[in-house]
Amino acid sequence: MLIHTLEVIGGLGLAFGVWFWWACSQPWSTFFRPVLIRGPREGNRVTLTFDDGPAEGYTEQILAILREHRVPATFFVCGKNVEEHPDLLRRIVAEGHEVGNHTYSHLFAYFKSRRRMAEEIDRTQAIIEKVSGRRPGIFRPPYGARWFGLMPTLLQRGMRMILWSATGYDWKKDTKGIVEAALRELKPGAVILLHDGHNTRPRGEVDRSRTVDALPAIIAGARKRGYAFAPLSDFLSSA
Repeated sequence: MLIHTLEVIGGLGLAFGVWFWWACSQPWSTFFRPVLIRGPREGNRVTLTFDDGPAEGYTEQILAILREHRVPATFFVCGKNVEEHPDLLRRIVAEGHEVGNHTYSHLFAYFKSRRRMAEEIDRTQAIIEKVSGRRPGIFRPPYGARWFGLMPTLLQRGMRMILWSATGYDWKKDTKGIVEAALRELKPGAVILLHDGHNTRPRGEVDRSRTVDALPAIIAGARKRGYAFAPLSDFLSSA
């Protein structure tokens, strides 16, 4: 009887653990609300987003491709990377792209205090404003990880949390795989996740060449399927 009871308790604990991981980690979980995962289903609009930058050598190439193809994008930047590459943030803004907060040090939110999360967000807000003259109203948690206290912190600052509905998995796939994955997950209103940096690592440890190589094919493939690229702000205003 005792063994059976322990098995039941263990099974319930495992089930709760799986659910809790899903609620805090999966981008399509709405346990922590409000959050934008995908834009309006009406129309064939999608939006591009890039995380972890700015990164010297890769953000410039991505910006050049976006300019060539006349595609707007949103860059969720880490405050530490902005401190090191302020000119790249100025260029992002000057070329008409939107900017979001991605914490200062690419913080993994699990088990972090509300105070620690607030410090990371506020420090990055101040850095972005100092460099660009603007304070972002949008935030994306590194790894998509959410924790208790994060939503009240964002709401107190009038910020909106943005996740994603499509990704090229460019942290693990080759160029062809990135293109195939991104296009496979496209649906009207898709928020596409890619990366122009790699956490807050030094320049020599950042390689986003596969993302750079994949980007023109993603743009062309999306347009061939009838999708148009829209600014993320368009999705926010209609959400």
